[in-house]
Amino acid sequence: MRRPRAGERPSRSTLFYFGLAILLLVFLLVPPHAFAAEGTGGSLPYESWLTNLRNSVTGPVAFALAMIGIVVAGGVLIFGGDLNGFFRTLIFVVLVMALLVGAQNMMSSFFGRGAEIAALGEGTFDAVKRFGGIAPERLA
Repeated sequence: MRRPRAGERPSRSTLFYFGLAILLLVFLLVPPHAFAAEGTGGSLPYESWLTNLRNSVTGPVAFALAMIGIVVAGGVLIFGGDLNGFFRTLIFVVLVMALLVGAQNMMSSFFGRGAEIAALGEGTFDAVKRFGGIAPERLA
């Protein structure tokens, strides 16, 4: 590809790539505006009961019921003998629902439900002083 001489116009492909580079720079350097809602979200009529349902399904009572459901459904499937198809399907539905609720609670107890920030207590300041770190007066 030859270079344009003085007074000669650049080619169309050169202009295209130059315009593309300018457009890319504009997109990278101009910050995007976020028009997000403020507060706790919209006030839709069904949000309150959905929040209550979520808290009920993920609470400690639901976890205890899920463990009881797993034990009872497993016992019925093992020791139930000859069950008809509907009752067997019903037991499997109970078992799957209990496993889902129990698994959600187990995962949240293993990995937490969100960001956990530890509070600085007096023991923290003692450990910092003992190992020659920052003085507690500078942390407060």
